Amino acid sequence: MSNPTLERRARLFRNGRNQAVRIPREFELPGDEVILHKEGDRLIVEPVKKPNGLAELLASWEPLDEEFPTIEDPPVQPEDIF
Repeated sequence: MSNPTLERRARLFRNGRNQAVRIPREFELPGDEVILHKEGDRLIVEPVKKPNGLAELLASWEPLDEEFPTIEDPPVQPEDIF
């Protein structure tokens, strides 16, 4: 993908009350959301990996530790509507 030794200066600017940085094309990240975290004085920007489908999304969720009550579900009684 990208070369880890690749460096380039970028300008910081204000966007409302937020500080922003213009990301040069060679550093563009996929998607429309990132995760930010700091390590010392370094700011790490990582793309958010989104699940590829429903099965992957469901697999990423923690199981529920709840017991659901039993609900009686009797068959529907036929009804004459005429």
